[in-house]
Amino acid sequence: MAVHRHAPSNLMELERSCKEGWAELPKNRDTSRSGQDPSPSIMTNITQLLSGPTQGDSNPERDSVVSNDFSTSFGALILGLVCLVGVPGNFFIVWSILARIRRRSVTTILILNLACADGFLMILTIFFIAYLAKQTWVFGNGLCKALFYLCNSNMYASIFLITLMSVHRMVAVVFPTKLTIVASRKIVRRVIVVMWALVMLIAIPSLVFRDVRIDKDERNMSRIVCAPNHTLPQHVRFQYAFETVSGFILPYAIIITCYVLILRRLRQTTFRRKIRSEKLILAIVGMFGAFWLPYHVINMMQVASMWYPENSAMREKLDYITKSSRAITSALAFISSCANPILYTFAGKSYIKKNGFTFMAKLFEGATSDQSGTKSTTVGDKDAGYQPASK
Repeated sequence: MAVHRHAPSNLMELERSCKEGWAELPKNRDTSRSGQDPSPSIMTNITQLLSGPTQGDSNPERDSVVSNDFSTSFGALILGLVCLVGVPGNFFIVWSILARIRRRSVTTILILNLACADGFLMILTIFFIAYLAKQTWVFGNGLCKALFYLCNSNMYASIFLITLMSVHRMVAVVFPTKLTIVASRKIVRRVIVVMWALVMLIAIPSLVFRDVRIDKDERNMSRIVCAPNHTLPQHVRFQYAFETVSGFILPYAIIITCYVLILRRLRQTTFRRKIRSEKLILAIVGMFGAFWLPYHVINMMQVASMWYPENSAMREKLDYITKSSRAITSALAFISSCANPILYTFAGKSYIKKNGFTFMAKLFEGATSDQSGTKSTTVGDKDAGYQPASK
């Protein structure tokens, strides 16, 4: 995103650049005698000032996702495998729920939304595989912004849906009499619509701070990249800190709180429970965290680097780590969107021999037994899986 400087400031910088260029003339006399004109250094300074940040001069974050050759190649390999597994896997989940489950529980509806989001993201990986393989962006500025915006939206949607699953399980166990209120179809639909609206809103920074620009590869060759266009260090700190706090730290704080309350409730009751639903949701929570944690660690390292002086050793070290790790950690984050079908397959292996292709529907029916047509206390007990302890 080009940023136009004010005229007075631009003229002062232009004057200073010209002085610096002329000051270099004595040092370059030998060069000029050999037939080379030293004046291009002046014109280069002028061109860089007038060309704007799309050339990378005012961008404090100079690296892109294709800055490192090894990281880029490895990331493309991961994304290729993710696409092959994730597209059919997530659409199989969608088919299982829509075609095989008539009475869908709250958790099943949330899993359906999660599979739709993940399946859509898996389709988008085709663009990123091409980007990493060619190490240049060929899809234009519009798709550059749109694709990264949609990927960021998917990250928020995934963690918010997982958080809603955890909150629902907490209500089912800790406040079973309130379950009929929060589990009605009308309320669930409204919550999901609000969640998607919130997701599209808070992902806007990834739309604003992204542009096509000219970059240099490791062989100093020019190429086109789809990269962040932060013009100030504050922009880097804002985007990545906001992304990590709102898309990882706060949701996981809510999730942990929910399961602490569930465990406290279980210790206070004399009932024995079936915990298939909690096990399934905890597995989803753990898998999402494992694959997204490296990405957010790199985000925080990039934020930390902005607090150090530009030429300091610590900043150079942090910049090198983020530059060499960005493609791999981003590709690992994509794995979380193809891992859920694999997780469900292992969780439902006892249903496969008996139910065949409908095993996943049986898994969801068994793990999420919401009964919406009975009394509130009964709903809570059945949804939470309570059974009297045998004496």
